[in-house]
Amino acid sequence: MRYYQKLKGERIYLSPINVEDTPKYSEWINDMAVTVKIGRPWLSLSIQQEKEALEGMIKEGNHFAIILKDEDKLIGNCSLFMIDQLHSKAELGIMIGDKDYWNNGYGTEVIQLLLNYGFNILNLHNVLLRVFSFNERAIKCYIKCGFKEFGRRRESYVLGKKKYDEVYMDILSTEFGGDIKRLFPEGL
Repeated sequence: MRYYQKLKGERIYLSPINVEDTPKYSEWINDMAVTVKIGRPWLSLSIQQEKEALEGMIKEGNHFAIILKDEDKLIGNCSLFMIDQLHSKAELGIMIGDKDYWNNGYGTEVIQLLLNYGFNILNLHNVLLRVFSFNERAIKCYIKCGFKEFGRRRESYVLGKKKYDEVYMDILSTEFGGDIKRLFPEGL
């Protein structure tokens, strides 16, 4: 599979999603340990359904595969979606599907790269995300990246017999310490 280094980080780069990765995405989307974190443990997709989902993401743009630089290995995906250019806002999503790469700081690196792109290339001003209150690891990552909680939808996610809040967080371009030069390591 061929990947393109659209956005380069230190240990990872973001590449356009490759439909040839459908089997890997299908593996992740059918792993309850992965999908419970994104609020979709009930989701069960066939290879064909996942391929159609990826093709839809490819058409939309601003959905990226997360690739390890040293190995050219796919470990997840991320996106800026629901982009509203008129009001300079979007939503952010991330999934590290390969559990071997959880808790290694890759999420933080991906989010900072994606925010730099969103604020300095797409000219966004506000980026929002949603996370469930039990996902403390993700919340810590988002806070580290500069997101602030601005609200909760209380007890809106039921897992087993326990109810969790949906946490709303956002970050403004004026709060982000990114630098467009980081997106162009070879220079402008």
